[in-house]
Amino acid sequence: MLQNFTTKQIETKTDDVNSIVILGATATGKTSLAVLLAKKLNGEIISVDSRQVYRKLDIGSGKDLSEYGNIPYHVIDICDLDSEYNVYNFQKDFYNTFPEIINRKALPIIAGGTGLYLDSVLRNYQLVTVPENTALREELKIKSIEELANMLLDLNPNLHNKTDLLIPERAIRAIEIAVYKKENPCKFLKESPVKVSPLIFGIFFEREALRNRIKTRLLARLDCGMIDEVQDLLKSGVSSERLIALGLEYKYTTEYLQNKFTGFDEYVTKLHQAICRFAKRQETWFRRMERFGVNIIHIDGSDTQTMFSQIMREIKHAQLTSE
Repeated sequence: MLQNFTTKQIETKTDDVNSIVILGATATGKTSLAVLLAKKLNGEIISVDSRQVYRKLDIGSGKDLSEYGNIPYHVIDICDLDSEYNVYNFQKDFYNTFPEIINRKALPIIAGGTGLYLDSVLRNYQLVTVPENTALREELKIKSIEELANMLLDLNPNLHNKTDLLIPERAIRAIEIAVYKKENPCKFLKESPVKVSPLIFGIFFEREALRNRIKTRLLARLDCGMIDEVQDLLKSGVSSERLIALGLEYKYTTEYLQNKFTGFDEYVTKLHQAICRFAKRQETWFRRMERFGVNIIHIDGSDTQTMFSQIMREIKHAQLTSE
């Protein structure tokens, strides 16, 4: 799959807005706000969460399905843990789901914190499955890493992933992709298959307030049986390696059950710290999106009703429609 994708900058005009995006770091209340808006605006929610796509990851991923009530939701519980879901899959599922919502005369409300997935549909990443080129690989495998790096930079002077220059296997794959792109340019010039013109709202908190929210939510998930959930997954045959690879709640809880912490308190402390670091990375990604032209309207998350009122004012100004 192509990793060195091209993207398009986004410029949303208020006369053609057809959707709403609610983004933010973990524990900022995205789902609650999305549900409020969906009830008010005849909306359907498209989740943007890389772990909520998996069945049986309920408490640790924070699905909170009861919160949706009778609001339709999408891209949740769509695959099993023995499969790998990625940005390519998400983009495909999103492009199938979005026009279906529009055709039902409903408003797509896109909510979540997986920045890569969200960015892939807002800026139309050109994700193309690139087949292996056996003949080219045979030719390249005898070359030194320096020769491979020079070839790759000749093919792609604007290479953003510099680790491809350090590892022969990655350099060969990157060259393979670059050659395929050069030979098949039309496959990389596709317009987005659907028109996505959103108003984009970002929920933000002061750092300490967010840390406290993360702690409160973590303790609530533990009270709801998160450790039992992970234990049940392990008993059902899901490997510890698979759960650890999912990160955060599933990683640390699996390691807690493997007695890798001195006790419960250390487990909770370490997990809380890891989630806070993750939240910081999410915010960094959203700032990166802004640098690439994504217009995010910042809203203070400290009061839900104030957030809701601000968003409704912006929607009224944009004369948003689901037509």
